[in-house]
Amino acid sequence: MTDAHIGFAGLGLLVLLIALRFPIGVSLIGVSFGGIWLLVGERAAWGALGVVPWGFASTWQLSSIPMFLLMGFVCYNGGLTTGLFRAARVWLSRLPGGLAVASIFGAAGFAAVTGSSIACAAAMGRIAVPEMMRQKYDVSLATGTVAAAGTVGALIPPSILMILYGIIAQVPVSSLFMGGVGAGLLTVLGYVGVVVIRAKLNPALAPRDDDRFSWPDRLGALVETWPVLLLMLGVLGGLFMGAFTPTEAGAVGSFLAVVIALLKRGLTWQGFRAAVIDTLINSAALFIIAIGASMLTRFIAYSGAGDVLAEAISGAGLSFTLLLIGIACVYLLLGMFLEPIGAMLLTLPILLPIIDEAGWNLIWFGVLLAKFLEIGMITPPIGLNVFVIKGVVGDLASTGTIFRGVMWFLVADLLIVTALVVVPEIVLWLPSVAG
Repeated sequence: MTDAHIGFAGLGLLVLLIALRFPIGVSLIGVSFGGIWLLVGERAAWGALGVVPWGFASTWQLSSIPMFLLMGFVCYNGGLTTGLFRAARVWLSRLPGGLAVASIFGAAGFAAVTGSSIACAAAMGRIAVPEMMRQKYDVSLATGTVAAAGTVGALIPPSILMILYGIIAQVPVSSLFMGGVGAGLLTVLGYVGVVVIRAKLNPALAPRDDDRFSWPDRLGALVETWPVLLLMLGVLGGLFMGAFTPTEAGAVGSFLAVVIALLKRGLTWQGFRAAVIDTLINSAALFIIAIGASMLTRFIAYSGAGDVLAEAISGAGLSFTLLLIGIACVYLLLGMFLEPIGAMLLTLPILLPIIDEAGWNLIWFGVLLAKFLEIGMITPPIGLNVFVIKGVVGDLASTGTIFRGVMWFLVADLLIVTALVVVPEIVLWLPSVAG
């Protein structure tokens, strides 16, 4: 058995373990450790197990991840995001499907302080779905909209997915953030289009909001959004103007979130403690998976399997379109079963040499990758965002009902991906201007 055969056998075993529901981080570390042992010996395997976790976890840029997570949890526990949906509702209620449109914009605003699609979906599900049910919206439309809107969390900065991708692919995280702005706004507009068109064609799906809002009501609702707007201005404004780096932006954001929550008198000691605990738990889980992915990268490098695969694909003469479709299918499939970060870290060690061989722009691909993974979050049969919404709404809607509502947004996603591929400037224009 050649070294490359051992590498491919290890990848097969890894897929089997994940299919059997073994924890992805443990599977990555275990397979990589065993593979390195077989390839270069026991001492090298134990050496990798000692060096790789330290080498990865001590990367300075990674410190932004727990900081951005803390910022999001402080915002949630401090009630800083509660005014987002109300403001969107007050201003957009007269549109066809106004409450559903408001939930999409609310999710976009929440994304700017969390970077997590699951957190976006859960938060908007608790806020928006009851309001839409009170207005007698179609259950499928209401739940499907919120499940889909949560996917914006991986595109609009700060995005945890993009931070990790930037570190692994060695591209500037700030450029990825700026590229994600165009893709995120296009996604928001595409989802709004789906809601408005459906509500226009079938008004029974989304009855008009009977509430009337005066200009003082509208201005008052805007005032309620000041915590998030101030936080976004401080973090994203300072980041894009070069006042601080993406790594420092997480710490700045966490500090601002705590200060604003205290000024608003919305953060209790119990809330802050819960935010810190949630940050520690989520950070630990992410780091274990990321360390496993680093171990896998070393194993694949020792075996040469990645080079063999890249050369085989290059030699096959696959067109840009066929290669892109193949990569899209891989991520859409993985997205049905795995959390996006796990799916990305599992595959990047294998795919990056292929992408490099093809000569693709890594900023563009990173944003497109985030979009692929988030589409997988709402794709049957196991779209994780759908199950998050199911857990929030309980018996109000079946899983099948939520999936029916989501299918309309999947059509929009296909059009959005097509636009990002045909017009890469949607992603690349803002980074090029800032660069």
